[in-house]
This record gives sequence, structure tokens and C-alpha cells, in this order.
Amino acid sequence: MPASTTGADLTRREWVFAFSLVTSLFFTWGFAYGLLDVLNSHFQTVFGISKLQSTMLQLAYFGAYLVYAPIAGMFMRKYGYKKGIHMGLTYYSLGAIFFWPSARYEKYGGFVGSTFVIGCGLSCLEVAANSYISVLGSPKYAAARLNFSQGFQGVASFAGPMIASKWFFTGKNATSLYTVQWVYVAVAGLGVVLNILFYFCPLPEISEDAISEEMENSGLTVDQEPFWKQYHCIFGWVAQTTYVGAQVGVAAMAVNFFVGQNVGISKPEASQLFSYCQITFTVGRFVGVAILNFIDPALMLSIYGVACAAFALATAYAPGKGGVGCLFGLFFFESICYPVIFTLATKNLGRHTKKGSGLVVMGVGGGAWYPPAQGAIADYNTAHSYVVPFTGYVAMTVYAVGMMISQAKTGGFRFRTVDEIQATTKPKVTDSESFCDNDRKSTTPIEDKKVVEEFVESI
Repeated sequence: MPASTTGADLTRREWVFAFSLVTSLFFTWGFAYGLLDVLNSHFQTVFGISKLQSTMLQLAYFGAYLVYAPIAGMFMRKYGYKKGIHMGLTYYSLGAIFFWPSARYEKYGGFVGSTFVIGCGLSCLEVAANSYISVLGSPKYAAARLNFSQGFQGVASFAGPMIASKWFFTGKNATSLYTVQWVYVAVAGLGVVLNILFYFCPLPEISEDAISEEMENSGLTVDQEPFWKQYHCIFGWVAQTTYVGAQVGVAAMAVNFFVGQNVGISKPEASQLFSYCQITFTVGRFVGVAILNFIDPALMLSIYGVACAAFALATAYAPGKGGVGCLFGLFFFESICYPVIFTLATKNLGRHTKKGSGLVVMGVGGGAWYPPAQGAIADYNTAHSYVVPFTGYVAMTVYAVGMMISQAKTGGFRFRTVDEIQATTKPKVTDSESFCDNDRKSTTPIEDKKVVEEFVESI
């Protein structure tokens, strides 16, 4: 494979192989994240700690992103995506195996430290996988591709709570850590197997220089500006920080929320309901894949952001089963937010792609400080604590609307999704149907690749 490679240079087989292999990584951190939220509640029982103290797990997990994501971005800029993936999987396996002595000797501090190591590994994987999937093909379908890949993270996220509800909270396991140690030994084994697979499997390197050259040939030179002037990326990091903080807070308190609604839900049942919430989230993500093939991502994020804010407030104040239903609605509308923010923030970065990816993934660190703020309120009233994530959704919505306005100033209002690289080579048009006609008539190298031309057909 040439050193200067873009997604358009890959054959159909190379594209499908690279896409499938990298997508497998999304399952790894989805499973770890799903288990984390259930452990949060389980440790309250085992160690006799408060809801606020239990959020130290979230602080360690997401604080690792804040610390390590920029380092991962710089590492991959120098050594490439594949070596970054190896580094991430190594940290992931090491952190998981450290759960065994922490459970064996019942040390909550050990769990917090091990979670930090896992978080460092997952920050590497997220910088690599999110960025790689985004640039692996036409920018027009970047949001849809990333939503599809992250859908498998959702599958793993509800598998974690389902395992926990069966093994962590039943019988003698309700007050012990015996099964926790063996689950994480298996998680460590998964990391080792993936590391071996990536070592023996060729993974085409997507070059920043090639992406920049492709943009320049299309008349886009925004990446020639210094990184600090890539405002859509800088503000995208802010939006990602507030959104992830809100999402993590919502999930961290979900089990406690179900129990606290006083409608006869026990803790094991609450854990199972939480897994159903994750299923709702996953279904919403795959629904988003279909919609994002046609609707502009910034417009979609604006609509979903308003819905998230509304359901967060309703969850905080709706009584009984009404609040439970609102929480399910919130999980559905959260589904597309992370990948869409990522693709909006990293689009047209060219030579700044890996640096920008590291910055936006660093926004996952918002999950370190939202849960403690929510936990402090939850110690008095769990339902009312959902006002905290409401603020995060508002900030995210402001970013989405800002991106819509920015796009409208340069190319008119967009209802349909467009390929900006292809669009810049055409005469300026203002209506969405003209964009679609131009796409059909284009004979650029990108469209010569069927798998890049139509993402849905590839899937």
C-alpha cells in the first residue's frame, strides 16, 4: 500500500476488510463501559460507599481520556494508526487483568487505578478507530459510517449490564466481588486476542498528507490555517466534553433512578432495565445510520439535541413510571450524538486530522466531572440530579445550531447531506436537489469506488 493513501485509493476488498477490523474495536470499549455503570451501583453495596464516592470509577475512566487522548493523537501522527491500536489494546488488557488482585483483596482504590489504565487504553483505541472510520471513504457518509461502527459499541454496552444482572447481583454475588474478577480476566483475554489479530492482519494507513492533497485538489484549503484556527474542531471538543459528561451521568445514575422511582423495581430488575435502555440506545444508533445517509448531520444533531434536553428535564421531574419512560426516550435520542459531533468537528482537517481527533476524543474526559456533580445531588434526590446532564445537552445543541449557521453562510441551508469535497468542484448551487444531481453526475475518483460512492450499498 502506498505511503500516501486515502479511503478512495482502496479497493472494495481492502475497504471492507479495514472497516470490519477497526469496527471490532468498538465492541471492546462498549463492553467495558457497560460493565462500569453497573459496577458503580454494585460497589455501593459491597464497599458501603455513597453514590458520590462510587463515581470515582467514572472519574478515573474518563479522566484517563482527558490525560491520554492528546498523547495518543501525537503518537499516531508519528507512528500511524496500527501502532496506536496496539498500544491501546495493551493498556486495555493490563488494566483488566489488574481487576483480579483488586477483587481478590477487596481494594476499592485498586479498582479505581485499574479503571484508569483501561481508560488510557480505550482513549488510544477511540482516537484511532473514530478517526480511521471517519476518513475511510467519502466525507458525505462519514457520520453514517461512524454511527454504524459505534452501533456495535452499543451492542456490547447492553451485553455488559445483562451479564452483571445475572452474575453480580444474584445470591451470594450480591455482596461479593468473586465473579467480578473472572469477568475481567475474560476481558483481558479479549484484548490479547484482538492485539494478536491486528499484528498479523495488514491495515492500510490513511495518510494525512494524502487527505490534505485531496482537499487541495478540490479547492478546500482550510487545513492550511494553523490548528488553533480550526474553530469547528475547538468548539467540537467543548460540545463533546459537555455531551459525554451528560451521557455518562445519565447512565451512571440509571440503576439508582429506577429503584428510586418507587414503582416496585428492585436492584437486579433495575440493572436489567438499564440493559434495555442500552438496547434502546443501540436501536437508535442504527436508525440514525439510515437517516444520516440523507439528512444533514448538523441538522440532525440540532433536532436530537433539543429532544435530549427536553427528555432530561422530563426525567428529572416526571413521577413514577412517567420518569422511567422519559429516561428510555433520552437514551434513544442520545444515540447519534457522539459520532455526529466527532465527524462534524474533524471534517476537512486534512493535515490536522490526527491532532484534531485526539482533541475531540479528549472531550470524553467530560465524563470525569459530570457524574460527581450529579452524584452530589443524587445523594439527596436521584431524579432531580438529571438537571445536571440537561446543561450538557444545551451546550451540545448550541454547537450543532452554530454549525448549521456556518454551513448556511458558505453554501446555503442544507437539508440533505452533501459531500463537501465534491461540491467544491461544482458551480455553486443553493438547493439540496442540485447537490444530489451533481453527486450523480460527478466522475471523481471517489465515485469510481463503489464502496465509497454509496455507503449503504457497501454495508
